[in-house]
Amino acid sequence: MDYKELVIKALEARENSYSPYSKFKVGAAVLTENDLIYTGCNIENASYGATNCAERTAIFKAVSDGYIKLKAIALVGDTSTHTYPCGICRQVIAEFSSDDTAIILVKNENDYIVKTMDEILPGAFTKKDLFK
Repeated sequence: MDYKELVIKALEARENSYSPYSKFKVGAAVLTENDLIYTGCNIENASYGATNCAERTAIFKAVSDGYIKLKAIALVGDTSTHTYPCGICRQVIAEFSSDDTAIILVKNENDYIVKTMDEILPGAFTKKDLFK
C-alpha cells in the first residue's frame, strides 16, 4: 500500500504542535477502516501530566467520530530519525488496531519505515486478554 498521503498529513500535523516546553514537535495521521484520515499533534501543558501525544490526539479524534478500527497510523517527530510512539501511545494504538495495522515511522516524505503492532509492542495486553 502507498502511505504517501498519510505520511504527508502527519508531517503537516507536526507543524501545528503546541510544544513550548520540550520543543519536540510530533505529528500523526491515522487511517480508519473507512479510509478517512484524522490528524493530530502533540499538545503540551505546563503541568506535563496533562500533555497529550500526537498519536492519541489523532486516534481520539477518529474514535470520537465513531471510527474505532485503524488501518494505519503515521508518526513523525524528530526528522533526523524515525521516532517511535511512547509506551502509552503504543497501548492506545493496540486498543484500536488489528494484526495488519501498519505503524509508519516517518523521518521525511521519502524516508519512512513500516512496522506491525507486534513489532512495536510484543505481547501487548489487549481486550482479548480480558475475555480469556
